[in-house]
Amino acid sequence: MKILVTMRLTERQRALIQEASGGAEILDGFNPFEPDKMEPALADCDIMVTFRTPADLAHKAPKLKWIHLMSAGVEHALAAGVFDNPNLLLTNSSGIHGTTIGEYIIGSMLAYAHQIHLPLRAQVRHEWLPNRYFMKTVFDLRGKTAGIVGYGSIGRETARLAQAFGMEVLALKRNPHDHADRGWCAPGVGDPQGLIPKRWFGPEQRLDLIRGSDFIIVTLPLTPDTRHFLGAAEFAEARPRAYVVNVGRGEVIDQDAMIEALRSGKLGGAGLDVTTPEPLDGRSPLWDIENVLLTPHISGAKQGYNDEACEVFVENLRRFVAGRPLLNLVDRARGY
Repeated sequence: MKILVTMRLTERQRALIQEASGGAEILDGFNPFEPDKMEPALADCDIMVTFRTPADLAHKAPKLKWIHLMSAGVEHALAAGVFDNPNLLLTNSSGIHGTTIGEYIIGSMLAYAHQIHLPLRAQVRHEWLPNRYFMKTVFDLRGKTAGIVGYGSIGRETARLAQAFGMEVLALKRNPHDHADRGWCAPGVGDPQGLIPKRWFGPEQRLDLIRGSDFIIVTLPLTPDTRHFLGAAEFAEARPRAYVVNVGRGEVIDQDAMIEALRSGKLGGAGLDVTTPEPLDGRSPLWDIENVLLTPHISGAKQGYNDEACEVFVENLRRFVAGRPLLNLVDRARGY
């Protein structure tokens, strides 16, 4: 068995992979953005571990049986044609981002509740804002409702943290009758059994979720079914001054419709780690809307990221060798 890895492995990571595979040949240190240099290795590798997939793998890697992505998003791999090989398995590292992105989402909600974005902007102007403004506008998270659009590993950890703040949780899921999460999950993280939400909603019920939410938290992957999942019709139903947090993909939201809802005051603000496009155009109005917090797609970044993604791969590698079902297997039909 040959395993091609498009990053430089640490000694510990290499040892874990060797042990799980029973002594496979490991080829690491390749750059996924220089596919020509890895073509000889691609020709006879069985497994690929990568952040990005080169195009035309069906021809370049005819023996390839399985790709494990170090990221959670898979749309780039699908665009590269990984499923041109009808027998190829594709898994991702979903589950490792829950803690970091869940904390980011809570941080975004806290920043808005406490109006921290305003003194941050005022600091750039060397302006001291009067206390009386905050006495009228700051509110507690306790008693507010978080509507989570996409109840996967990130949404579930966000729900666990939001519950600790005394918030009520609403959850939207493709199949709202199946509450469990069967993907990779670290011990003590998230809501694997789906016990936290007060109410569950399907995609066709999203207006009901939005009407009941003070914070609309978007964690959806990008698929043909989720593109512009939230737009003018949805924002028109939002509670006055509702706040949007998007950590999924920019294209899941109709950005022009969101900008209009922000400008009109229908939405109270937005915390955006993802936009359309990325990097965000310097002429976009989002840069200057006072109640918008922008970050450059960094909500999942953290120390030790590669180690955690490697742990997911190693668990799946043990399953692969033993002929057991893999975790985080991407569904060909759904695209995630």
